[in-house]
This record gives sequence, C-alpha cells and structure tokens, in this order.
Amino acid sequence: MGKVKMKRKSTLIDMTAMSDVTVLLLTFFMLTSTFLQKEPVTVLTPSSVSEQKVPTANLASVLVSPEGKIFISIAGDADKDTKDTWGSEALRKTILDEAVTLYNKQHPSNPVQLTVAQRDAFSKINMFGVPFKVLPQFLSMSQTDQDKFITNMANEGVGIPINDNKDMDRLNEFQIWMRAIYNSGNDNLQKAMKKGEGIAVKADKDTPYTTVHDVLDNLQTLKMNRFSIMTALKTEQE
Repeated sequence: MGKVKMKRKSTLIDMTAMSDVTVLLLTFFMLTSTFLQKEPVTVLTPSSVSEQKVPTANLASVLVSPEGKIFISIAGDADKDTKDTWGSEALRKTILDEAVTLYNKQHPSNPVQLTVAQRDAFSKINMFGVPFKVLPQFLSMSQTDQDKFITNMANEGVGIPINDNKDMDRLNEFQIWMRAIYNSGNDNLQKAMKKGEGIAVKADKDTPYTTVHDVLDNLQTLKMNRFSIMTALKTEQE
C-alpha cells in the first residue's frame, strides 16, 4: 500500500508587524535616551555605594585626567522654551566673556582677544581645557583638530592651569573660570551651586592626589564649599 503524501505547508512568516515594532522601539529609545557627552580623556572613577545622581542641567563639571590635566564642561537649563531660561550655548558665551574680562584685568599687557566666530565655536564645545593664551588658537581650529589637540595629554597647551593660590585679587586660571561660571547671571545655576548640586568633580582613581587637592582647595577658597564627587556605583558587599 503506497504512503500517503502529506501536503507540505508553507513556512513563510510575515515579519512586517515585527519590523514595525522593532523600528518603533528603536525610535523610542533614541528619542528618550541621554547620550554621554564626549570627553577628552577616559576617566575611571573610584567606587562608592552612593546612588545620588548628578544632574544634567545647570551644572559645571570639573574633569581631572590621570595626568593631572583639568577640563571643565558647562550645562545650562534643560528647558529653553521661556525667556527666563538659559540654554547651554548662550550660557557658555556669557561665561566666556566674563572669564576673558577677568583674565584681561589681571593681564593688561597681554590680553586675550576673541572674534565672534571664536565665541560661537566656544558655545558649541561641551568640554574645554586650555590656558587662556592658547584659547584663540584652539577656537580657530576645526572640530577634528580640536579633538586631536585636546586629547594629547603630553601637550603643555592642554589643561586649565591651577595652583594652590589663596590670593583672591590674583586668581589663577581655574579660579577665573569658576568665578565666571558663578557670576554668569543664570540664577538657576547659581542656586544649584549654592546647594551643592551645581558643581561636580570627576577624577581618575590614579590621578595624583596633589592635583585633586588643589581643585577642591581652590573651590573652597572661592567659598564654593558644596560640590559632588563623581564615583562609580558598587554594592555594599564589594
């Protein structure tokens, strides 16, 4: 007796609906995610069990590389829809003008002069870190050249100069930037700095203690006694 042949059924599966769902999920995560800002150097922070999150708006972040180079990033208000808020780009321009004014008062024989194009370039930089005398040259570079320049930790023109200065009539360059940030005119940022939420210090676990000490000591000299230290989260058992 011959075998009965079973009719072969099609294994074709319509993936149209699955593709639509995948695209929707991808779009959702892209629009709701907060992307990490580019930094000139990778920093491995010390571990702690603290779960307090550092805000992403109205924040001045101080980054200290393993080589002891100092960089600063500035973020303004998250909401830019009203006339009373400060977007990051407008805030950076104001801080730059204030910092250059303070620097030129202390160095009248060798002032820093910036063009409109250089001010615009600064407003778009997330993190910066060069001496004032190098600033015009740095801001005239293309973004690609800026990235190459600022990631060269062996370059003496990289990093904001700092020391253990206590003379408030003769600020060092790090102190000039921090005072300019506080005096920016952004009330929300100033309030955040007073509460200890507007300044975050991020240093590598191998950064020389003397450099980190100078950063914290400079902040306290400027009466900025409340700030956050960024760490990597670990469990209590670690």
